[in-house]
Amino acid sequence: MEENKSLHQQLLEAGVHFGHLKKKWNPKMLPYIFAEKNGIHIIDLNKTIEGLEESAAALKSIAKSGKKIMFVATKKQAKEIVSEAAAKVNMPFVTERWLGGMLTNFGTIRKSVKKMQSIEKMLQDGTMDSVTKKERLTLTRSKDKMEKVLGGISQMGRIPAALFMVDMSHEHIALAEAKRLGITTFAMVDTNSDPTKVDFAIPSNDDATKSIAIIVNYLTAAIMEGLEERSQNKEEEVEEEVASERLRGLDMEEEGGEKGERRGGGAGRGRGQGAGAGAGRQGGGAGRQGAGNRQGSGNRQGAGRPGGGAGRPGGGGPRSGGAR
Repeated sequence: MEENKSLHQQLLEAGVHFGHLKKKWNPKMLPYIFAEKNGIHIIDLNKTIEGLEESAAALKSIAKSGKKIMFVATKKQAKEIVSEAAAKVNMPFVTERWLGGMLTNFGTIRKSVKKMQSIEKMLQDGTMDSVTKKERLTLTRSKDKMEKVLGGISQMGRIPAALFMVDMSHEHIALAEAKRLGITTFAMVDTNSDPTKVDFAIPSNDDATKSIAIIVNYLTAAIMEGLEERSQNKEEEVEEEVASERLRGLDMEEEGGEKGERRGGGAGRGRGQGAGAGAGRQGGGAGRQGAGNRQGSGNRQGAGRPGGGAGRPGGGGPRSGGAR
């Protein structure tokens, strides 16, 4: 409530509530008119605040999505205010003259912008030094003329998503082109205009410099917030991507380590089994050789038996001598 009161006070001090003469009013502005004083309609500032907040929220969401918003104000008292505000948020603007077909015939307008940029590049590179002084002067004049009209949209590569106008009655050609292309329209609507022709109407005084400045600055601040939120979201997305890549790298390293351990364990098991089997085989061979040695000792016993047999016949000699 305090913010609304302060904003209400600011709008009141800026003269946003002053409308046109009663005889110049548009009957469709009746819901936005508070009273009549000295033949002049007074705009209801509560309706102004409602329209201003709705427009600010919509412009903030458009800016947050990364789309462009074109500012249009060819009125004398609004040119500098709108051009400075649009430059702050890096948005296209038209403050000199609205060229017919600037939106509906955008391809031709882009050709003129490219021509202007090529002339500017030639002047900076020094390629114009080889031409005559008269030709250089002619190209410089044509560049200045195009830059005056097209300088605000030189960086706009496509049709904008929204159009903000200071005086919709004064910018009726821009409004007609935007409606034809389905572009969302925002406008400061005075008591002599039709608020139903735009998507977001801000009932306010569109002739006073202070009134234009407070409305434009409020909307510019909302656009700035949307752009900041967009940059923060981008940074968070980049950080999340980096963190996810790191996690993937760690998972891959862990998987590679587990596979290496499995392979190393299998190789150790194979080597241990092979060594045990070879040792068992060698032990069996040694046992067989030992049995063969035992057989050999048995052969040694057999070799003694014939000696004993040879002794038995020798013993029979004395027995036969006694008989004699």
